Amino acid sequence: MNRSSLEELVKLAERESRFLSDLIKERESLETGLSIAEITQTMGQMYDIMLDNYRQGVESDKRSVSGLTGGEGWRLKNQIKGRPHGGIYAKAAAHAMGISNINASMGRIVAAPTAGSCGIIPGSVITLAMEYGKTREEVVNSLFTAACIGRIIAENASLSGAEGGCQAECGSAAAMAAGAGVELCGGTPRQVSNAVAFALKAVMGLVCDPVAGLVESPCIKRNGFGAVQALLAMDMALAGIDSVIPADEVISAMDEVSRAMPVSMKETAEGGVAAAPTGKRIADYLMNSGAYCHN
Repeated sequence: MNRSSLEELVKLAERESRFLSDLIKERESLETGLSIAEITQTMGQMYDIMLDNYRQGVESDKRSVSGLTGGEGWRLKNQIKGRPHGGIYAKAAAHAMGISNINASMGRIVAAPTAGSCGIIPGSVITLAMEYGKTREEVVNSLFTAACIGRIIAENASLSGAEGGCQAECGSAAAMAAGAGVELCGGTPRQVSNAVAFALKAVMGLVCDPVAGLVESPCIKRNGFGAVQALLAMDMALAGIDSVIPADEVISAMDEVSRAMPVSMKETAEGGVAAAPTGKRIADYLMNSGAYCHN
């Protein structure tokens, strides 16, 4: 797919009265030379990995290799089981953290768009599919919309925490998940664009500050919050709320913020909570003792 803005794709989809995913699959087929059936099969395989991550993540409290984290998704899933509070948002957060736990324990994941943000998109769409009875085909189609949003962000800003802070990782993942969720729930291409803008604005300026340089704390919890932000952005868009600032301009603004952000806030573990006294103690412990950190 040639470099393009989300607005251009939205306008084309509106003119042709089609879902964004339909356009995206056609363009991907032309670009790669693969048939739509072939690229859809590949996306389906990625969804299968996401489903496997979800099942593993909420069914055990397996700790990370470092011992710093483990079982966050499983604990939240058990805490909200059979209780009225929390609802779909808490479920999505539990699922997202569970999937992120699999990444921290060296499991096989889909980097969507990165390993550090891998729980947000599957945590969101799997939850929506379970709650509203969406078919596998519908979910897989929505993932093409997510992928397109991610590509546009990558072309016009960044998906890398080392380059743009966590706004570029978890923020982009939340935007991708929000857009996918809108399409999955029958929203319009314009509503997809609004959801993207809402999700990115919600985390504008979010730093990347991994404790001890590990993609665990605060990353796993941020995956949970990212899934909640994605669903809220989706609900706002589906309610007919418009973003004052168009999505493409929000993406450009995120890029400007990334450039202004100091290096200490870009995955270097030199700022934010990584530089807090406890964060430093954990880093020293892991570096100097050679042992795992059990908290």
